[in-house]
Amino acid sequence: MASSKKEGGSSRLEKGLNGRRSTKHKDSPVVMDTNAVFVALYGICEENAAYFSGGAKGSQGDAARRLVEAMKQIQEHAHSLEPVIAGFATVYHHFDFDPHIPANGYRSLVKVVRCCLLHIIHKGRYITANRRSIFFRATHNAGEMEAYCSALCQLRALLYLAQRMLHDNSHGNLFFQDESGLSESFVREYASMHKGCFYGRCLGFQFTPAIRPCLQTIAIGLVSFGENYKRHQSGIGVAASSFFTSGKYAIDPELRGAEFDRITQNLDVHFWKAFWNITETEVLSSLASMTSTQVKVNRALSVPPVTFDLPLAANHRASVTIAPPTAHIGTAPVQMRLISYDLREGQDSETLLSLCRSEGGAISLSLGLKTKRLPSSPCLLIHFHGGGFVAQTSKSHEPYLKSWSQELGIPILSVDYSLAPEAPFPRALEECFYAYCWALRNHHLLGWTGEKVCLAGDSAGGNLCVTTSMRAAAFGVRMPDGIVAAYPATLLTAYASPSRLLTLMDPLLPLSVLSRCLSAYAGSEPPTEKQVEKVSTLSLVRRDTALLLRDFRQGASNWFQSLLDPNRAAATPSAAAEAPPESADAVRKSISEASISSPHADPPVPACPTELPDRKLSVKSQTCQDLGSHSTLVPSSAALLSERTPEDVSFFLSKDDPTVSCGLSSVGLPPPVGEEGAELEHPREFPLGFEPLRSDRLAEVRVETSPVVKDPFCSPLLAPDSMLKGLPPVHIVACALDPMLDDSVMFAKRLRSIDQPVTLCVVDDLPHGFLSLSQLSRETREAANVCVERIRTVFTQKDTPPEPRKHRKLERTDRPVPASSGETTSLFADPAEGSELLVGRGVKIADGEGSVAVAAQNNTDAGGIGAQIRLD
Repeated sequence: MASSKKEGGSSRLEKGLNGRRSTKHKDSPVVMDTNAVFVALYGICEENAAYFSGGAKGSQGDAARRLVEAMKQIQEHAHSLEPVIAGFATVYHHFDFDPHIPANGYRSLVKVVRCCLLHIIHKGRYITANRRSIFFRATHNAGEMEAYCSALCQLRALLYLAQRMLHDNSHGNLFFQDESGLSESFVREYASMHKGCFYGRCLGFQFTPAIRPCLQTIAIGLVSFGENYKRHQSGIGVAASSFFTSGKYAIDPELRGAEFDRITQNLDVHFWKAFWNITETEVLSSLASMTSTQVKVNRALSVPPVTFDLPLAANHRASVTIAPPTAHIGTAPVQMRLISYDLREGQDSETLLSLCRSEGGAISLSLGLKTKRLPSSPCLLIHFHGGGFVAQTSKSHEPYLKSWSQELGIPILSVDYSLAPEAPFPRALEECFYAYCWALRNHHLLGWTGEKVCLAGDSAGGNLCVTTSMRAAAFGVRMPDGIVAAYPATLLTAYASPSRLLTLMDPLLPLSVLSRCLSAYAGSEPPTEKQVEKVSTLSLVRRDTALLLRDFRQGASNWFQSLLDPNRAAATPSAAAEAPPESADAVRKSISEASISSPHADPPVPACPTELPDRKLSVKSQTCQDLGSHSTLVPSSAALLSERTPEDVSFFLSKDDPTVSCGLSSVGLPPPVGEEGAELEHPREFPLGFEPLRSDRLAEVRVETSPVVKDPFCSPLLAPDSMLKGLPPVHIVACALDPMLDDSVMFAKRLRSIDQPVTLCVVDDLPHGFLSLSQLSRETREAANVCVERIRTVFTQKDTPPEPRKHRKLERTDRPVPASSGETTSLFADPAEGSELLVGRGVKIADGEGSVAVAAQNNTDAGGIGAQIRLD
């Protein structure tokens, strides 16, 4: 998709460096010549360093010195990175889900580094072509090169951490299965490493160019919102003041990066809930509604908490009692939203209209004078929205759900489950399961015949799709016909993985934010904010008006001053961190000019061990909640606790091959030792002589040790095989640059290892949450269409269509791995033989173009485990 599109001259540059493109498909992934990238980088840096070493005077001379220093430091980083990247290129194919779907966290890290190098080469060539012009802005270009130099330094640190994972993990495993050790070290390093450079000039450099303006707008809105958060207690004050103070962050990327870093480190989950819910406001939601597909039915439903019976899938003469959700906040109505492009039978019935709740706007059922009523649809999509378990509702996801309803011609029921921290696990799961069962029982009200049903969700919603199906299997009720999960979170523990290293630079999923959301879902975050002094509405209006006028004057003044005086002196990251928020308006900070003066050394290459130890991860929690033993006779959430101990869960899908283990260990980086050879109590994670940029303000990141996150219904990747074998076909759509990529890859491996039908599609160059951005660019629309095709596949029960090449593959390296290698056979539990892949339950599918086909659906009905059974 976006792998064939680069910004400006980067596209031509990439074609020149890649050597060739596949001639069979014009959108084929790129064959990247990494050696040519480094050669071009060295040449550009040396040429520009020699030119600007001439000794100019004044402000131009200062900018020239900065450029020379940045060029030299970039070369130092590149010389150390070159052997590391070459080492990864020889081993990272061992961690792919499939030879035809090259995607895992190690590949993503290398891809991000390569993208950073290409940006530097593109910027260097621009400097070379324009440095003699009288319009050449030396100070601006020096800031650009310093910013990417800082980013390259931090990326080098991440690659060293990834080498540690290669050293400590076994073959094929992407997660370090412990919350201490390397996982704890990564959290400690993240808390102290400087991150502002990724949110300033380099914001979103790794993503497709079409999406970067949107990410910059989100970042500017975030820091403006954070500056006024809790200072204005009324919504109009926060929105208006944020708008007028956003100008300084738009024109000063260094200031934006420093403020973004501060906000992500210090503000609690309630801030993120408030910011992500901005799209729920009446103004923005009305704007989105006007620009999205117009549908005949868009009803907000409030289903009363009533107990009902549902037939068992294995024996329709028997039934199981479905009790309403009770965890944490007691019984309460379950909120849903029914969306249908066409009006269908039952959707305008008195019974359904009695369940509708008012949203304070125009009526959402567009009947007109003579609206044609269509017959009930044979298919229904049940949707669980994302938002980190703490934010958003179906209202935020309406735009793409409306278009899905039109394209698929089906009604969609989206569940507005209760959010953490007020309603932590398992409340959301209880409500989603109750909504699923209610839809099965009341299909006639939804314009659905009750034939086929698919569960779909993104991020947290993808997690709920899987766990709801697991609970349906435990209760013995009918299973959905399929699951479509977009970038799902399948492991909610703090286990480190190579893709989770990307949280250091991801503008939408920083680690500190991710950890707060997961802690809130686990019940570790306080459910309410600190109480603020109550004042009257009139005083709020007076105060907001005064602050708004003051901020408008300050914002306008600083904006003009920044335009008139672009060469003000810059400060270090530590100075930016120490400065109070009030002084940020008057002093501009330059994060990109941080000093990188430490010497650098290449990582040592360890001796090849004979074999890595084979370790297994067991779910040690004594409070793991097995919803399979749930009794409907006990409405309390305490009844979810299991009396049996879950079986051991192993991520390792194949035994270690000594040859492969030797290759991995030769690339992996062992922990450094002390001067006398003894390992340090808290060893440094980087080779001697290298240190990443540090921030004086530590991030507040906690390693979640709650046993709740190890519950199989919270982290389905930790579920035993017996709980996963009853799942319907699972279709996963992941993002190559998503910090949650390894969740998708490892969960797909788990399902395939137990012969469960599963497909994995990886889209390039898009961020986590691309479904919510599907209307903003061609690339996001194409990625959303992949999800639509997967849903259509579930309803048509046909083999999965061939993967679009522009979505399926990442950029190739200069070391392609043949699919028929012996190493591939040792990796997979179900090895490929010739041109066939073993998918599903013993069904062989012709490989063809390399797509992973879905076997015939094979649902295993769990006959009412631990449920109250009634015979008719």
